[in-house]
Amino acid sequence: MSASPSLVDMVVTPLGWVGAIAAVTAYAMVTRGRWSGDSLRFQLTNFVGAGLMCLVAAVNGVWPSAVANVVWIVIGGQAIVVLVKARRRRATQAVVVPLEVPAAQVRSVDLAA
Repeated sequence: MSASPSLVDMVVTPLGWVGAIAAVTAYAMVTRGRWSGDSLRFQLTNFVGAGLMCLVAAVNGVWPSAVANVVWIVIGGQAIVVLVKARRRRATQAVVVPLEVPAAQVRSVDLAA
């Protein structure tokens, strides 16, 4: 007699695999120089990976791994907040437009020609 698959087997464990693949992919992309360690893409991928692996560890009672992933999530979350604030700050900075053009750059145009 075989037991039917549990919620952990059907949903949580596959999500853990997705998280592990995300974390390894992020690490590989930074190591190979394709992503920057301070990029939003890297931080988001790491954050999601840690969150999914934390879920699996907690559901299975693997507390050392769950706690390590919580720390990983906090670090990644802080990095994401810093990156998003920096992007917003850059986007809202005023564009400085000179009101006067130096005389050396002004040409006269003959409209009668």
